[in-house]
Amino acid sequence: MTDVPTPAATSRLAAEVLDQVERAVVGKHDALALVLAGVLAGGHVLIEDLPGLGKTLAARSFAQTLGLRFTRAQFTPDLLPADLTGSFVYDQRTADFTFRPGPLFTGLLLADEINRTPPKTQAALLEAMQEGQVTVEGETFPLEAPFHVLATANPVEYEGTYPLPEAQLDRFLMRVSFGYPTRDQEWDVLQRRLDRRQEAQQLEAVTDAAGLRAMQASIETVTVEESVGRYCVTLAAATRDHPQVLMGSSPRGALALMLCARAYAVITGRDYVVPEDVKHVAAAVLGHRVTIRPELWMSDVTGASVVRSVLAQVPTPGARESGFERPVG
Repeated sequence: MTDVPTPAATSRLAAEVLDQVERAVVGKHDALALVLAGVLAGGHVLIEDLPGLGKTLAARSFAQTLGLRFTRAQFTPDLLPADLTGSFVYDQRTADFTFRPGPLFTGLLLADEINRTPPKTQAALLEAMQEGQVTVEGETFPLEAPFHVLATANPVEYEGTYPLPEAQLDRFLMRVSFGYPTRDQEWDVLQRRLDRRQEAQQLEAVTDAAGLRAMQASIETVTVEESVGRYCVTLAAATRDHPQVLMGSSPRGALALMLCARAYAVITGRDYVVPEDVKHVAAAVLGHRVTIRPELWMSDVTGASVVRSVLAQVPTPGARESGFERPVG
């Protein structure tokens, strides 16, 4: 078994991973750090943004730098559950049925345009994402860890799409958006393409599957003071009482908030969590767990705006209360 690295060693590896990924995905450091935090926390990430902003490229880049086996499933209206899980096929040589694994049997699965496939196929992901296994014709097959899903969705095209139900959205630890680059960043994309003189870009592997599991084990050693944990609980509970919300975050949201804040703390170079870590990941963790009232659907109210409102209202634990008041120098 691989030795568990210290949080400091994991922080250095995380920095190397981000440096490699940013060779391909330009100008999205904060969003990429959130995606990496979701993976280090052991979860799955939904990347929701407009076409052409690097969602697929980011998923492939993380697979390369983390040394994971990568598969891509293009979600379409005619995709069947067996197309993801695999199925039994008749082998004439043995005169018996053998199981042929589907794309779910991988290290990192890119579920591309997940909202373009019917709910029955979307639901095929649920068992894999939550239980780390798939069941086909009554037989259960475990998925080898680490197993992570990076799913993409287009938030503006609704024709021919199937919005993810709340139960499946809740399975994603985070929902992240990249947004448009600045003009300088966009020119940087063009300049890098000119310099490498080819379309494909190969990134170096910083670790491998065993190394990633060790990094995830390292995250489990990070200190979370009670006041910070209660801050996560209070933020999640506050979304349920917000006047613009039909349904707020479940307790799973509070747990996800703590797990992601812990991973983000290591990425930023600490072995303990401060309230600022919680604030930084809050919109990505809680935003998709909030259901806005129907009468507000045509307004500018979103799950992220509700979370920002809650962050402004809930008192932040002080340094002395959090137990991390440290002398300078």
